[in-house]
Amino acid sequence: MTDTGLRPRAYDLIVFDWDGTLYDSTALIVRSIQAACADLGLPVPAREAAAYVIGLGLHDALAHVAPTLSPERVPELGVRYRHHYLHRQHELSLFEGVLPMLQTLKARHHWLAVATGKSRAGLNEALSHMDLHGVFDGTRTADETVSKPHPRMLLELMREFGTDPERTLMIGDTTHDLQLALNAGAHSVAVSYGAHEPTAFGDFPTRFVAHSTPELHDWLSRHA
Repeated sequence: MTDTGLRPRAYDLIVFDWDGTLYDSTALIVRSIQAACADLGLPVPAREAAAYVIGLGLHDALAHVAPTLSPERVPELGVRYRHHYLHRQHELSLFEGVLPMLQTLKARHHWLAVATGKSRAGLNEALSHMDLHGVFDGTRTADETVSKPHPRMLLELMREFGTDPERTLMIGDTTHDLQLALNAGAHSVAVSYGAHEPTAFGDFPTRFVAHSTPELHDWLSRHA
């Protein structure tokens, strides 16, 4: 597929993770996980441990970060997490440069999508808060499919738009995102400014590691 007067597109479908990739929410998620664990008298995870689970579905994330908690109490931990997160959510914003990047990709007629560990209600609220409804052609959340790194949410998006894996690019800030792409046979780009340390990205065949949104925008403009 080509655009008249422009170079051929390398990717028809570009799929973004949300938290830590487009949305500057990593620090708040980490603090909310830590505060929720403290509320229940659980060991408070270090920043690295709390950040590691970002991108997973909430139940899987909390079960991982609080392994001593009985399974029947994980929803209780989820209630406390949501309390702390929602109390400060209004302070969050997109990373600087995200909107121009999305506008550039839309102008080149890429299909844009989100694949996230958030709930449907949580993603819809964030999209509404950022006035981004209509920007993305498709979205998948962890509560309506299978959590990352299982490939189902990406496979569903590829099937929705009729795109092949080699024409699909997944962009994310965690190894969960990169494993999702690998499991689905798609290409990936990592960003280093989110939840996971970029040293972990070396285990994956990523096309590029972007250290800022402008750097990601520039790479996409030249290679996507």
